[in-house]
Amino acid sequence: MSSNSPEKTNVMRILDQKKIAYTSHFYGNTEAVGGEEVAEALGEDPNRVFKTLVTKSGSNHYVFMIPVNRELDLKKAARAVGEKSVEMLKAKDLLPLTGYVHGGCSPIGMKKQFKTAAHVSAADFDTIIFSGGKIGFQVEMPFESLQKVIRVELFDLCAE
Repeated sequence: MSSNSPEKTNVMRILDQKKIAYTSHFYGNTEAVGGEEVAEALGEDPNRVFKTLVTKSGSNHYVFMIPVNRELDLKKAARAVGEKSVEMLKAKDLLPLTGYVHGGCSPIGMKKQFKTAAHVSAADFDTIIFSGGKIGFQVEMPFESLQKVIRVELFDLCAE
């Protein structure tokens, strides 16, 4: 487990505890907020850097991971989780529901594990990069390793 970050996030502690290898990336001294800016700050292909989106349908919540340079297709997302429709969770509802703030939301270590789906392209890369659970922190690992930590399936989730 290599690291260039000044501290461990909860996500990193969970991965360490489960003995899952990962690489941490720290881009804290930058104004990068949006996913594409984060990919640029890391010098990485935006297709390989994934954002974590939380949606709701009625009282159910779902998590979707898609490349930072793509848009979530809500109809495809709803089909993936067996719902008629899903809508994006409001930013103000994110922290109380997941324990994460907007821009630092990770699929690992949420207060509750929600049904999670990743875009099919996650399988195209040796490793993918996603939020380390805090703004400025990212973790990198093979998609198969992520599947050892949380239940996540692949679907076509993005708008064309």
